[in-house]
Amino acid sequence: MNSLKNILPFALAVMALASCKVGQNYKRPEMDFPDQYYGADSLRDSLMTGKKNMASVNWKAYFKDSTLVSLIDSALDNNFDMQKMTKEIDIGYQNLQQSKANFLPSLGASPFKYNREYYSEYYNNYGSNRARRNHGDDIPTTLYTERLEYVSSLQASWEIDIWGKLRWQKEAARASFMKTQEFKKALQTALVSEVATTYLNMLMLKSQLTVSKRNYELSKNTLRIVKLQYDAGEATSLAVQQTESQMLRAKALIPDLERDYAIQETRLNELLGRSPQELELVHHLEDITFDSTYQTGVPLELIQNRPDIAASEYNLIISNANVGVTQAMKYPSLTISGGVGLNSFQIEHFLDPLGAGFAMLNGAIFQPIFQNRKLKTNHLIAINEREIAQLDFKETIIGAVGEVSNALVTIEKLQEAHDIVEERLQVTNKGVNDAFLLFQSGFASYLEIINAQEDALENQMELVRLKTQLAIANIELYRSLGGGWK
Repeated sequence: MNSLKNILPFALAVMALASCKVGQNYKRPEMDFPDQYYGADSLRDSLMTGKKNMASVNWKAYFKDSTLVSLIDSALDNNFDMQKMTKEIDIGYQNLQQSKANFLPSLGASPFKYNREYYSEYYNNYGSNRARRNHGDDIPTTLYTERLEYVSSLQASWEIDIWGKLRWQKEAARASFMKTQEFKKALQTALVSEVATTYLNMLMLKSQLTVSKRNYELSKNTLRIVKLQYDAGEATSLAVQQTESQMLRAKALIPDLERDYAIQETRLNELLGRSPQELELVHHLEDITFDSTYQTGVPLELIQNRPDIAASEYNLIISNANVGVTQAMKYPSLTISGGVGLNSFQIEHFLDPLGAGFAMLNGAIFQPIFQNRKLKTNHLIAINEREIAQLDFKETIIGAVGEVSNALVTIEKLQEAHDIVEERLQVTNKGVNDAFLLFQSGFASYLEIINAQEDALENQMELVRLKTQLAIANIELYRSLGGGWK
């Protein structure tokens, strides 16, 4: 009880200092955001419409292809990276719970302990009541005497958070937990984007296979006519050879496209968390549509939309909290401990609470003095790590703004190229028809029809590729704005 009276005033005085916590509360660094995204002047009017921001649109509403929606849904459930990230979130939650428990006292118990010790006749506790009760007035005459001791106790220890060390640790754990959640969102946006991109590549290859097979059949028909002309003495063997070579070039495209299709199919199955198998694609590339107007919002909104930016900011919060922790480690720590239990040198008196019972309350202050500069070094390192995290945060934001700008410019220029190739394809298709009619009537050579067919094939393949790239650019814009995790 006397020890309690001695410790209590000191504990209250130390706790009064608890308001003098070290460290600085987190404040988001100032950023000079532009008013709008750079580039894509032709899209400016559509960007300024009252349409809902693309990033806030649920991915199921953004993608209108039912097959693609089903594939993304399956990937989110079965993808291995998504499953592992769920476990990472649980780890972060457990660490957060642990940081909260640090504010509570720790308890320990020793149900029963038996000691066999030896002490001299000058044992310094011989004058205690317990020693007199066990030995009476008969002082041991031997140099060492065996002593049996029976102990049962309950101990408690509590570190008072004077300088906010535990508070900073809790803040760091909370930010770490939130960062793992943002990582999962970022992983989901990337997964949604990759599944959609892979699906579009498969549709592209499917369309190019259709074009190649159609061109191959057309080349075979041309070769048949040239052979007939050769048999009639109206064409040379060179004409037959060159026409057949052109047909074989068209035929050689087919296995290459089939190989690329199989590779994309395997990749899509991998994203879905399953072994390679055939995927039935009922839609065509021409069925894929996206809104022709884009509402991207302003660059400042990326902080709320982009999971990678949010994760970077949480990393900055963690670094700021670590500065507080390392600074608090340089100052005194106060630990209050206590215990109650039973202690006796004789087993028959062990359960006597009046004779064997004890209670104690201790307070300990630990002040690091010389730690080989470790504490100062840790604090300075934490400050520099905070500065690095701040630069990373700013760099992430600038990179995100750049990605959106690039996506907008890409859409604008791909649309221009698509319109040009589409117009050119109309010309080449007409050229193929005219060349074939002229060839049949004898007013055009086999070389003219071969050139017309090759030009048309090249334009058809290019148009399919541009359609795919334009669709993928829309997906990239959606992802770069932070869409896909809601």
